[in-house]
Amino acid sequence: MDIYIKGKRIRLKPDCAIGKGGEADVYKLGSDRAVKIFKSPDHPDYQGLSQEQKSAKEKLVEHQQKLRQFPTNLPPRVITPEDLATDKQGRIIKGYTMSLVSNAEVLLRYGERSFRNGVIDNKTVVNIFENLHETVTKIHLVGVVLGDFNDLNVLVKGTDTYIIDADSCQFNGFYCRVFTAKFVDPLLCDRAASSPIMQSYHNQDSDWYSFAIMLMQCLLFVSPYGGIYKPKNPSKRIPQAARSLNRITVFNPEVKYPKPATPYQVLSDDLLHHFYQVFEEDKRGEFPRSLLANLSWQKCSSCGVEHARKTCPLCTNIQITPSVSPIGTKTVRGTVTAELIFKTEGIILAGNYSNSSLQWLYWDGSQFKRENNTVVFTGELDPYTQFRLGGKATLVGKQGQVITLSPNVSPERLAVDNCGMQVQFDTNEIGKYWLYNGQLLRDGQLGSEYIGDVLSNQTRFWVGSQFGFGFYRAGNLTVSFVFDTRRKGINDRLQIPLGSGQLLDATCTFSDRLCWFFWSMQEGGQTRKRCALISSDGEVKALHEGNETWLQNLQGKCAVNHFLLCGTDEGILRVEANGDRLFVAKEFPDTEPFVDANTHLYAGKNGLYAVSQQTIYLLKIS
Repeated sequence: MDIYIKGKRIRLKPDCAIGKGGEADVYKLGSDRAVKIFKSPDHPDYQGLSQEQKSAKEKLVEHQQKLRQFPTNLPPRVITPEDLATDKQGRIIKGYTMSLVSNAEVLLRYGERSFRNGVIDNKTVVNIFENLHETVTKIHLVGVVLGDFNDLNVLVKGTDTYIIDADSCQFNGFYCRVFTAKFVDPLLCDRAASSPIMQSYHNQDSDWYSFAIMLMQCLLFVSPYGGIYKPKNPSKRIPQAARSLNRITVFNPEVKYPKPATPYQVLSDDLLHHFYQVFEEDKRGEFPRSLLANLSWQKCSSCGVEHARKTCPLCTNIQITPSVSPIGTKTVRGTVTAELIFKTEGIILAGNYSNSSLQWLYWDGSQFKRENNTVVFTGELDPYTQFRLGGKATLVGKQGQVITLSPNVSPERLAVDNCGMQVQFDTNEIGKYWLYNGQLLRDGQLGSEYIGDVLSNQTRFWVGSQFGFGFYRAGNLTVSFVFDTRRKGINDRLQIPLGSGQLLDATCTFSDRLCWFFWSMQEGGQTRKRCALISSDGEVKALHEGNETWLQNLQGKCAVNHFLLCGTDEGILRVEANGDRLFVAKEFPDTEPFVDANTHLYAGKNGLYAVSQQTIYLLKIS
């Protein structure tokens, strides 16, 4: 693709892409600048989507004037348009250049327990939101409204925050017509609808409403409308998407609070009361900064939870006694026998089942240890460090490098491609696999062996015992592929409709001949979660999209033969395919005390291993 900036032609190549959203693609220009290019109505992502094509056309027309009148007095941490990207004649605006914020993460990740992992504490989160509060206040002072304010258009670097996608802001009669369902103010929406539909334009109050949702999500790992609404009266049941319209929050006694979330009682009374007023009673206005400044966090010495109270509300008020069950304790519940085989006050970081045994890596607060308690290395935990286990070897990946640590062997270092902030490598029984300079490689007898070509720094992949799966998407290009773990060559003829929006998460789990690929996208203001069942020869056997319980968390699932096992807050579910349809074939409610939606499952010869953040259970189902 060719664009012109100040009359100079610039060719944008797919391997320079650094971001892809629902309305635009972003490319890197040098070390400190990027260019955002709006998708045209004929963009491949909009193929067959008439409404999206219409919206793209309208947006391009509006931007011909809006970008030329963009305010120049916004705070410095708002990433605003700099130079316009145009056609050759300089008449039609295609996008704009902007500052590039390197090594930053979207605020969304700070609301994920798996990312925070006990390393990023709530005091740091509060500092982040104090910084964001200052920026939002300054934006409002110059008469600008953020509009579609959500946790994907806030970048975090340290405790500094940067607001991106500023072209959607409201000013001078240019209105923001897009919204994210999770963050849109219900006061602006049709209350009688089954999902949020905006009837009024965004305003400063709706910006602060979104701010409050993001803060709650990052402190508690649950949104105000999370959990499962199960009214006793069946006539009161409503779609999940309509809960904000009916003010049915986690404070409602008929909402089942998510097990992996932090109980809201850990918040101070003042902050908890404010959240209740905003989400239950429609209080609006600027978020009181004093609620952030007055928070004082401490960690309970008994249960380890962070709280903003004088005494721990979980150990004192709710009288929850920390588990003291010894290793080897067996618990029988109905058809399930659960044996506690490991527990730690630290954090379990990775697991793997191979050679007829479960392997794991955990951090005890200062040391990284394997399942036999041998110390792999010493240091602090970092949210950007990735781990894989291969037999006795522990692979550690970060910032374009993978180090293999094995007993009595010198560390081996590899340069590896990144995709975003993630280092691209994986392991199986054969050895390790990685990407470097756009090539997919594996361990060989004489060194690395070439498998096939992919797109540098845009590719994600995973391996099973027999085959692997991967994909890349950049600009107009989207490719999915499978490959044999023992042979050269990739099959990139798969037809998987990944979607047109921003990728939020993706993962895979394998049995011998099947791959279950999960991914979530932000499209049209909605989070869409999907699953594809793929055979080793590249045939897509089933595609599924939905918000069922088994798709709430994409990670941690276990493929066994032709079926899938998924941990949920209500126990393990078994998912199977019927033709091209995926469905829950069986439920195991007796497993409920030992798993939740964040549990990772591994099938072994002695039973099913359930690996949570601090415990491992061996489950036997009769």
